[in-house]
Amino acid sequence: MIIDVPLIFILLVALVLLACDIDLANCGGSLHMLDSITTQDIIAGDVFFEVLDPSELEYTYRLRPAKDFGAPFNASFRFPRIALVPVVPFDACSHAIRNGDDLLGNVALVERGDCSFLSKTINVERFGARAIIITESGGSEANEDEYYIEMVHDNTEREANIPAGFLIGINGRIIVRTLRKMRRNYAIINIPVNLTFTPPHEINHPPWLGW
Repeated sequence: MIIDVPLIFILLVALVLLACDIDLANCGGSLHMLDSITTQDIIAGDVFFEVLDPSELEYTYRLRPAKDFGAPFNASFRFPRIALVPVVPFDACSHAIRNGDDLLGNVALVERGDCSFLSKTINVERFGARAIIITESGGSEANEDEYYIEMVHDNTEREANIPAGFLIGINGRIIVRTLRKMRRNYAIINIPVNLTFTPPHEINHPPWLGW
């Protein structure tokens, strides 16, 4: 019986895959399993915070820090209990922020769009915000819900002196929607959360992200 080389190769591959299916331990060196992902791989320079109250939002959320403006989320920036306040108006592009008093000493939550990331950061900083979290608004495309935006300087002569981070749209919208439904003006958060020694499967991701 004559079997050409391609067919022999296919048969050998099939036998290897069958062996792997029977005993994964024999194929550990060639398979990239999910549990090989480390917490350091997940963090990758990002910052995490957790909502403490309301209980409906008690999950751990990820932020992508601004690339080249604002202060860093360093060791001096640590707030185990601080208010996360959605800004009114939500785009924070105007100096006439209606709930400016609520921003003093707290973290501002604003939507992306209508002005630069830096302008939003400077505007909330004027009212005493300690940091700003920028997210997508309800009008973004569904396939952009889980993408991070790289926030960069707008090339003006201005500078901001507070940290700025980007929160993916689906998380931002659910936080804002939940607070509005509960008629609350803020959530209480812990920022930053140190996940260095937390196994990936123990990170309390929001269930709607599909982790």
